[in-house]
Amino acid sequence: MAGPPRARDPQSVLFACAMNSVRSPMAESLLRHMFPQGLYVKSAGARRGELDPFAVSVMAELGQDISTHKPQTFEELEDWEGLNFDLIITLSPEAHHKALELTRTLAADVEYWPTHDPTTMEGSRDQKLAAYREVCDQLLLRIRRRFAKVGAPSG
Repeated sequence: MAGPPRARDPQSVLFACAMNSVRSPMAESLLRHMFPQGLYVKSAGARRGELDPFAVSVMAELGQDISTHKPQTFEELEDWEGLNFDLIITLSPEAHHKALELTRTLAADVEYWPTHDPTTMEGSRDQKLAAYREVCDQLLLRIRRRFAKVGAPSG
């Protein structure tokens, strides 16, 4: 028998990373573009950060504009909208611990997708952009795999 409907077919997804400035906004945008009407998607961070310009550039290459994204913490999201998510996907250890803490009082499933932090990459602009593209590609692959059967058929 399959797991509960929440895990298989979520209606609302929260992506979370350390500062909501690179990985989680990228993942939010990728999933939102995959299911423009089918899913409610947001992102948050364990701590507040500043939106990373390399993340904005890499997403723009895919025709996705995240330049107006405002990084927010779990607490800010909870204050503004509540944390009514079926699924929380964490992309960093810090966010994962925070999400597990929250699920003591929330009925949300948590999945941990360890994702490299491209901000640690040293080197030229091109080398840094390559690291961000790699993270974006990994997120897209993982999202496609995880959500392939959710909502409407993908095309």
